[in-house]
Amino acid sequence: MIQGMTETAAQGIEQNTDRTPEERLRERRTAAQRQARRTLSRADWGSTLRDRLAYLTDAAPEVYDLDEPADVYGNRIVAALEDRVAALLGTEAAAFFPTGTMAQQVALRCWAARTGNPTVALHPLSHPEVHERHAFSRVSGLRPVLVGGGHRPPTAAEIREFEEPFGALMLELPLRDAGFVLPTWEELTEVVEAARERDAVVHFDGARLWECTEHFGRPLEEIAGLADSVYVSLYKSVGGFGGAVLAGPRTLVEEAKTWRHRYGGMIFQQFPTVLSALVGLDRELPRLPDYVRHARVVAEALREGFAAAGVPWARVHPEVPHTHEFQVWLPYEPEVVAEAAVRQAEETSVLLFANAWDAGGPGLAFTEVVVRSKGMEWTAEDVRTAVRDFAARLPEKA
Repeated sequence: MIQGMTETAAQGIEQNTDRTPEERLRERRTAAQRQARRTLSRADWGSTLRDRLAYLTDAAPEVYDLDEPADVYGNRIVAALEDRVAALLGTEAAAFFPTGTMAQQVALRCWAARTGNPTVALHPLSHPEVHERHAFSRVSGLRPVLVGGGHRPPTAAEIREFEEPFGALMLELPLRDAGFVLPTWEELTEVVEAARERDAVVHFDGARLWECTEHFGRPLEEIAGLADSVYVSLYKSVGGFGGAVLAGPRTLVEEAKTWRHRYGGMIFQQFPTVLSALVGLDRELPRLPDYVRHARVVAEALREGFAAAGVPWARVHPEVPHTHEFQVWLPYEPEVVAEAAVRQAEETSVLLFANAWDAGGPGLAFTEVVVRSKGMEWTAEDVRTAVRDFAARLPEKA
């Protein structure tokens, strides 16, 4: 029987023949995450409903007066969260949205009305291009154009030399699908200046902006102050149940709230999500710089571990992580390394790689590593030991 799993759970996975191999592997990975004694990248959102409700019940009294009336259509606790985020980012105002996809479409269509130009310049690996099914053009009448390329942010030269006008430049900080990469502070300010030279507004896709302060060596309000508007996620870095905030000038935010209603984002009550966000801002936000620093320790230990294990080629990208999230690349097909990762957890109750593996090209696979509170418990030697055990489950390369 699989170590650490109940007999019923193990039998259920093994006997389920109605699933594809990929689905069965995903089920095994989910079970392994829940049962593992140690996990390098444990995400709380994957826990049970009971655990999530217990977490909120325990933490909520610390962040808000629970004897206050609940919210109705965006007032009270929702307004309090909006004020909190505006203060953190140093903006005039902020608006809560159920999703970042909605928040950014609204922000950019508002800017398009002001500039008279619906063209939005963004990197080819930006979230709207990769993950949102062309929502900009299909839903909001925006026209995305691609600037820059590769696994790096766009440069000031690329902005200045772009061949057509655009009304807004959207910068994702960090650029997740490129490996959670960031420019230097000097590069970022030059890119913003280049956009301004072209009379374009600058919008930050700051879903993970919270985790950028260590890399830039600047406070949140100074980073956000470079842009005309900023979106931040309330779950991707700070661990809320969901939700997003759009922050910027008061006139823009007021117009955005009108469009939020039109887009179906005026939800009757949102206090569970908002409470979880307030908890995350109190508990997780102050810890993010520590997570980033420890991610660099983990990344170095991963490199050392793969080299010592004799894996013919392995890469951590970026070599020195810019945030507490980074990629690991290995010279195997995704299903091979995914199987090794799950088997390690099933057999030892130690899960080194908790996230899915994706194809990065023929014979190449990559996964994302995220260092949170559980990852802080791992020493460099813990990582090297786990890498050696994981590598022993990989097939030998010819």
